[in-house]
Amino acid sequence: MTMPKKGSRLITVDGTTYRWRVGHKPTYSQGNSQAPLTFAVEHAEEPASVLLVTLPCARPDNWQGERTIAIRPVLVSGCIRRAIEQGWDSRQAGSGFTLTVTEHDLAALLGESPQYLIPFLWGMIPEGGGIQDLPRAVQIRSRDQTAP
Repeated sequence: MTMPKKGSRLITVDGTTYRWRVGHKPTYSQGNSQAPLTFAVEHAEEPASVLLVTLPCARPDNWQGERTIAIRPVLVSGCIRRAIEQGWDSRQAGSGFTLTVTEHDLAALLGESPQYLIPFLWGMIPEGGGIQDLPRAVQIRSRDQTAP
């Protein structure tokens, strides 16, 4: 079974094109931060086996405000290379291959310390940041007030 093309992105790693995607909606367990952030990868032209990558943080749309991370192409390509080293063959039919990324692996895959984000009502705050790091909000007026 292949994953939907809608909402997926293409990435080329070592001359091979893959399609990757984060699920559109969180499961209940992902929403309440009991299950981690995951994304799926498959071969773009000949999908046969899906790689499921599990990261050591919550989804950005979690309900608990747990820390999260932006999934960047450098992370996706690093995970693909690591999975191939561990035996994943994207063109061989079979059950999915799971790659679990730890905190230590995350820094190695990114080539730097991960920059975690904390979900907040009006945006994302960098871990260790404060309210001054939020984007400027638009002032909300009641219907009775006129615009200046």
